[in-house]
This record gives sequence, structure tokens and C-alpha cells, in this order.
Amino acid sequence: MKKLYLLLPILFLIYWGCEEESLCSSDEVELWGDCYSIENTTELHLYNNELTGSIPPEIGSLTNLEGLHLSYNQFTGSIPPEIGNLTNLTNLDLGVNQLTGSIPSEIGNLTNLTVLYLPGNQLTGSIPSEIGNLTNLTTLDLNSNELTGEVPSEIGNLINLTYLNLYKNNLTGEIPESICNLVENNCYIEISDNQLCPPYPSCMENIVGEQDTTNCN
Repeated sequence: MKKLYLLLPILFLIYWGCEEESLCSSDEVELWGDCYSIENTTELHLYNNELTGSIPPEIGSLTNLEGLHLSYNQFTGSIPPEIGNLTNLTNLDLGVNQLTGSIPSEIGNLTNLTVLYLPGNQLTGSIPSEIGNLTNLTTLDLNSNELTGEVPSEIGNLINLTYLNLYKNNLTGEIPESICNLVENNCYIEISDNQLCPPYPSCMENIVGEQDTTNCN
């Protein structure tokens, strides 16, 4: 009888585990304890929910998503490259978390994006040149991260931008002349508090703000 008592908790855990595995049907994805229809989920609003852990790669299965809003949580880890599968996205909002690592180049697949909002994280590495594929963007906000390297010249492809914020990163090198394409279209640009080096494009002379030029030649 004693052996049976010892087995019961184990059997319960096994049963409970099986139940957990079958929680979602084959046409659903389990995210943060809930099931989401692969076909019918077009908006996911989970901002300001104190969610923790990493953003699961399974998010890339929700290929009909048009809006993904996960800002103001406590997500850690990197942005999964599978997010590049969400080609119907128009709004990607992962701001004000604790995300690390680089911005995946796969983000360049999201050509329907109008808003890319990633501020207030701990993202590192360079801004991927593939961001120039996102020609429908109106808002690009990468402020208050730890991004390095140069501002890619491809940023000048984003002729529909009305708001560009690269404030408070560790960007270096010269500002590409192509950014004048945005200035000509009356895009609001905030690029101060970086390490960008002169000479600056003439279109940026009154916009560049304070820069740490200590390491400039």
C-alpha cells in the first residue's frame, strides 16, 4: 500500500502533463497559457501584463497576425527570427521590455509594417540593412537601446516615414546622405545622444543634436 501512495503523485503528474500537451488543438498555438487560432488570430494585445520569460518562437505560426502588441512587459532574451514569418503584420510593438541581442534580419520580411516600435530595451548589434525593405513604415522607434555600428544607408528607402527615433544608442560613424530623403518628406527625426561623427549631411545640421565625438577621427 505504501508503494501505491508513492506512485499516485507521479501518476498524477504524468496525467497532468498529458492534459497540458493536449490543451490546444492542431490548428492552435499555445502562448502564455492560452490557445490562439492560427487562422483567425489577427490581433494580439498583451501589453502591460507583467509577462516574463522569452518571446516563444511559436509566435511565428500566427501568420495572419496584423498587430502584435507586447510592450510594457518584462520579456527577456532575443527577438525570435521566426517573427519574420508574420508577413501580414502592420504593427509590431515590443517596446519597454528587457529584450537583448540583435534585431533579426528577418524583420526585413515584414514589408506590410507601418509601425515598428522597439524602444526601451537592451538591444545590441547594428540596425540591419534589411530594414530598408520596410517601405510602408510611417513610424520607426529604436530609442534607448544599446545599438552600435552605423546608421544603414538603406534607411533612406523609407520615404513614407513620418517619425524616426534613434535617440540614446551607441551608433557610430557618419550619418548617410540618404537620410535627407526623409528630411525632404518632413519626417520628424530624433538622433541625438549617440556617437555619430561629422561631417553631417547639410540636411541634418540643425537636427543632429548632441553627439559624443570622442572616438571620431
